[in-house]
Amino acid sequence: MFGWALLDGSGQELGRSPRFEDAEAAEAWIGLSWSDLLANGIEEVVLYDHARDRSVYRMGLSPL
Repeated sequence: MFGWALLDGSGQELGRSPRFEDAEAAEAWIGLSWSDLLANGIEEVVLYDHARDRSVYRMGLSPL
């Protein structure tokens, strides 16, 4: 299971995404949702692998 931690500009967690069966589904969701998330104050996300209890990667949502 994979999911996104949703962070503001200071790295404070503001919420979590739904959980997805695999990383590809999670990445497809962020690809569709990033602009709405950014408009609502989410500036960074962290992909989390719940099965391995670890983060996979962190990225900013700003196009610059």
